Amino acid sequence: MADYAVVNPATGETIKEYPTISDEDLSAAIGRAYETHREWSRSTTVEERAALVARVGTIHSEQRERLGEIIVREMGKPIEQALGEVDFSAAIYEFYADNAASFLADEPIKLLEGDGSAFVRRSSVGVLLGIMPWNYPYYQVARFAGPNLAIGNTILLKHAPQCPESAAAMQEIFHEAGFPAGAYINIYATNDQIANVIADPRVQGVSLTGSERAGAAVAEIAGRNLKKVVLELGGSDPFILLGTDNLDAAVESAVGARLENTGQACNAAKRFIVVDELYQPFLEKFTAAMTAVKPEDPESHDATIGPLSSTTAGDRLQDQLKRALDQGATLVAGGDRQGNFFSTTVLTGIKPGMDAYREEFFGPVAQVYRVQDEDEAVELANDTPYGLGSYVVTDDPDQALRVADRIEAGMVFVNAVGLEGVELPFGGVKRSGFGRELGRFGADEFVNKKMIRIGG
Repeated sequence: MADYAVVNPATGETIKEYPTISDEDLSAAIGRAYETHREWSRSTTVEERAALVARVGTIHSEQRERLGEIIVREMGKPIEQALGEVDFSAAIYEFYADNAASFLADEPIKLLEGDGSAFVRRSSVGVLLGIMPWNYPYYQVARFAGPNLAIGNTILLKHAPQCPESAAAMQEIFHEAGFPAGAYINIYATNDQIANVIADPRVQGVSLTGSERAGAAVAEIAGRNLKKVVLELGGSDPFILLGTDNLDAAVESAVGARLENTGQACNAAKRFIVVDELYQPFLEKFTAAMTAVKPEDPESHDATIGPLSSTTAGDRLQDQLKRALDQGATLVAGGDRQGNFFSTTVLTGIKPGMDAYREEFFGPVAQVYRVQDEDEAVELANDTPYGLGSYVVTDDPDQALRVADRIEAGMVFVNAVGLEGVELPFGGVKRSGFGRELGRFGADEFVNKKMIRIGG
């Protein structure tokens, strides 16, 4: 099978294969992106580029049904969630179109001594490489390409090998919107070719969303070549239940936080940490609610979860679950697999020293932990290599902020799930990566913050 292919995870059918780019064509693509930055980016205003970004968002909305259907067959996302992803992506482009000018406005600096003035002027840096994952094929591209094209950077985009159709569709959209061909170029490249792209002196930065292993490899190459890199990697986000006067609502939030995208989200809640007095009733209600959700055909508008994204993903999750049980974890419910469809699963009894205690489970598997109090909850929440997102449920406002301050993560959501927004920065700490996307911070990663000092 080709490196890039659409393989429907619900059926196993290989729908279409795509050829990998040749080394010669890849070098030529870098050259086009480089020349486009030198010419088009420097001859257009931020307002002109923002208008094109706005058009990209509009086309996403106009083609939402087609775009949604593509990723259902590429990676098995339930159709309603696929359509929601297209809508959110359109909103990201609209946000950056509306705010690019203010994000790039000159920033005055108050002088401590001397006459005259000084300010910081933000400008593009050049060609950027984006390396994107399969789990949110449009959204991940939007939060990288939207701000950077408005800034004037040009984009080489390497998508996941199982998402070639959506990758091609996005390139068509950018060109239809009016961007020159060299401003956004989709490349079906191998990992070895990507290493050469990062090293190429015409490329100025790299943004990767993906696994910890991929992030480490890319960061190593980027470091050797002195390239700026933004990494959004894995997560094992805690859902900390400390107090509630509505346990049913807390359970509903917990299930939603775990099962978005069939549990295949970096910032999904994966470890449910519950204080002693709420543990047993939470576990009973949570298990019942989890197991009530059954895998369904992702083309069905009623589907909450579909198949895992691939046979490889299913094998990996099955291996993780087997090792967890072999090492002493308790299977409360679930654990069944039919093809790439994996039943909702609840585990308890996971302890330090087990593989599962440190690993990220990418699928509909939840770990539930019992703790005595707030301090133990925070200690457990932070005892992970990751630090992407987190969720805190409590009816004590002071406790909410106190715990939020103590959690080692890039994001904390208090008494709510699913409240990500285009204006809210997204990113993590520790082995979840570094840098931010979305919001004002997402438009400030790949810019030259040039200081200009004018004498009196």
